[in-house]
Amino acid sequence: MNRSLIGLGILGVVAAVAVVATQLDLGGLTRQVETRERVDVSIYYGGEKSALLQNERVKDIIDRRYKVTLDATKAGSIEMVTSLETADKHCLWPSNMVAVELAREAGRPVKGSETIFNSPIVFYAWDQVAEALTSKGVVQNEAGVLTADVDAIGKMIADGARWQDDLGVNVYGPFKVYSTHPSKSNSGNIWAGLLATSFNQGTPPSAEDLPQILPRVDAYFKAMGHMESSSGDIFENFLKQGMGARPIIVGYENQMVEFLNANASYADLIREKIRVIYPEPTIFASHPLISLSATCDRLKEALIDPEVQNIAWAQHGFRTGLIGVENDPAAITVTTLPETVSLVVPMPAAKVMEQIIQTVD
Repeated sequence: MNRSLIGLGILGVVAAVAVVATQLDLGGLTRQVETRERVDVSIYYGGEKSALLQNERVKDIIDRRYKVTLDATKAGSIEMVTSLETADKHCLWPSNMVAVELAREAGRPVKGSETIFNSPIVFYAWDQVAEALTSKGVVQNEAGVLTADVDAIGKMIADGARWQDDLGVNVYGPFKVYSTHPSKSNSGNIWAGLLATSFNQGTPPSAEDLPQILPRVDAYFKAMGHMESSSGDIFENFLKQGMGARPIIVGYENQMVEFLNANASYADLIREKIRVIYPEPTIFASHPLISLSATCDRLKEALIDPEVQNIAWAQHGFRTGLIGVENDPAAITVTTLPETVSLVVPMPAAKVMEQIIQTVD
């Protein structure tokens, strides 16, 4: 009997100690969270990430979990690293790794960068345009994924092909792929780099190659007329204005995922009328968070949070930029994306892109 009482007493002491220890531990964790100071983070970000930053769950994670009060201003990826005033900004979030080097060359106080997402450049085309390009052998259908020979597109542009005469499409003027302004927005900047590579027989041009290539690139963009400064704007205008105004545009893979998630009632119409075409080769648009101040580190923590990364893929179509993290294609229910994008060419060097930007500006 006495032994039983002693045993119960020992168990009681052990339980009490465990409870106290647990309370102390939880109290410490609570105090740690509560005492983590809130930070104000001011950034410029590329327009293609607007919907992600407006996602209510993402906003809640940034605000409540990481205690970041975010002041985010949309800007073109190139202009934010080269021409906009950044004295009051803690981070820049463009859509191109070349932008990191351009920021350094422009005298920005770059402390470091972290690639948050990747998104391949694609073409968005109206169904009649895709069919016409397929009939010419420029576009191929490979197991349901449409791919375009960039060299063949470059040749059509160089040869002065016309929509009506050469493709049989009821669109006025010469064939061209519309893009944002290369000196302001990343998707246009990447298209300029890809076009220059095409004009250079598929090899990213060096500075020595530019005298022969630049006049052709410049003439192409000069003939484009008005160019939007945001990838989000050109995609929206593409859908609103129809085939006559924007037969085929350069955009990001994730933009279709976002649109279908936000506009489910239009899903059947979009799937019927719009085609996503993967250039071969394409260029991956990396989305580096450029730190101009230590204050940016807290936002970086939030953006690489596993839940944010999952939301970015499933709801916004951004492929992860983090090592060891994989994207499950089944997580995207509104459309089908290829598991991998294999044929990728690097961007021309920053110095080369700088000369291209200056020429077409």
